Amino acid sequence: MNEYPLAFLCRMKTLLCSEYSDFLECMGQPSVRGIRLNPLKCDEATLKNALDFPMESSPFSPYSYRIPEDADKPGRIPLHHAGAFYSQEPSAASAVTVLNPQPGEKILDLCAAPGGKSTQIAALLAGKGLLWSNEVVRSRAIALLSNLERMGVSNAVVSSCHPETLCETLSGFFDRVLVDAPCSGEGMFRRDAQAVQDWSEEHVRTCAVRQGLILDSAATALRENGILVYSTCTFSPEENEETVYAFLQRHPDFVLEDSGVTFGRPGIGMPQARRVFPMDGGDGHFVAKMRKTSTAICRVAEYPFAKFSAESDAKALYSQIFNEPLPGSLIQSGSAILIVPEFVPRLSGLGVIRAGVMLGEIQKGRIEPAHALFLSALPRQLRQTVHLSSRSPEIHAYLHGEELEVDSALKGYAGVAVDGVITGFGKCSSGKMKNRYPKGLRSHT
Repeated sequence: MNEYPLAFLCRMKTLLCSEYSDFLECMGQPSVRGIRLNPLKCDEATLKNALDFPMESSPFSPYSYRIPEDADKPGRIPLHHAGAFYSQEPSAASAVTVLNPQPGEKILDLCAAPGGKSTQIAALLAGKGLLWSNEVVRSRAIALLSNLERMGVSNAVVSSCHPETLCETLSGFFDRVLVDAPCSGEGMFRRDAQAVQDWSEEHVRTCAVRQGLILDSAATALRENGILVYSTCTFSPEENEETVYAFLQRHPDFVLEDSGVTFGRPGIGMPQARRVFPMDGGDGHFVAKMRKTSTAICRVAEYPFAKFSAESDAKALYSQIFNEPLPGSLIQSGSAILIVPEFVPRLSGLGVIRAGVMLGEIQKGRIEPAHALFLSALPRQLRQTVHLSSRSPEIHAYLHGEELEVDSALKGYAGVAVDGVITGFGKCSSGKMKNRYPKGLRSHT
């Protein structure tokens, strides 16, 4: 175990006592590989049929699966491009399972990049309610947005805002808040050499201070009886149980609740929380659930909807593509036209990058449909869809950006589905489909 810092190993020996040798053995093995099904777009049978390797159910989430260590990279298969699943170590799903989002609720994921937990929350919301995904580092927030779009999430706001500003402005607004806090990353040591290089005891202490500040902000954003879930991917008690205890001392209006799950093991001196060690089948996680008991007055302003000049053209374009009514209100942001979800508040001053789904973009006096619009759709919702198999040469040609031959009866915009899951769109004319798959996403294999 020479690759791990000696101070870290000494801390783990003190923490685990008789289980330390089991821990060392697990840390010498590869990280668990996994994927998480996206029920917004795909079902288990479709995903299993498309994979060339088996997937095994995981206890951490009903949609999480283990995959073999030697499996080909899942990101290369067409269903990944279509957002049918998310590559994620299975125990990373544990925090959202404890959060237990319910359709119709307003949920804040305060430290959301790269989007594993936000896309899991969105799947459980099932398109109903509002997901607000925030990431303070803007470049990471852009990657977060890309993942939410790929997974077909239609009811999210993505922002890059300081937690204190965001939570103060949206005080008392949310039913549940997830703080998957930046941490020392000890649980990632098996798969991230940089996390090992960055580790120090001072870094652990610095992280604990920052985590406390983020939790203080999160407390403000919750309504009365709202749920706050705190999670990390580290082992250190300073960043886990001690951070939770300190928060509860500062906020006596919060009570620690049982996590409601059986995977992993109880927290150290905190049986309501859950820990996952490598011996428990995961990389390393901590989750604690708290409830706010005090009254929270919400004065969040509603979004100031207003008519805009391109609105009728946008609605007409939607009707050309979809065979069902527009699911939300339209707003214009710069050249982009967006379909915003229910409950969306006033967005100014919050670093919002995207609200809802981009319907299209105004270009030279017309509206060009957005890739994200099609990714958020099911084939049955579209007037026209070209169906391809994940094992066909046509889907690989499409993902390369090539023109496709299609039924000559198809005219105008049509979705492209792989194994029944929409992965993009094109424009059809005279038996040809002009490819609209974004250049930055195209496959080069």
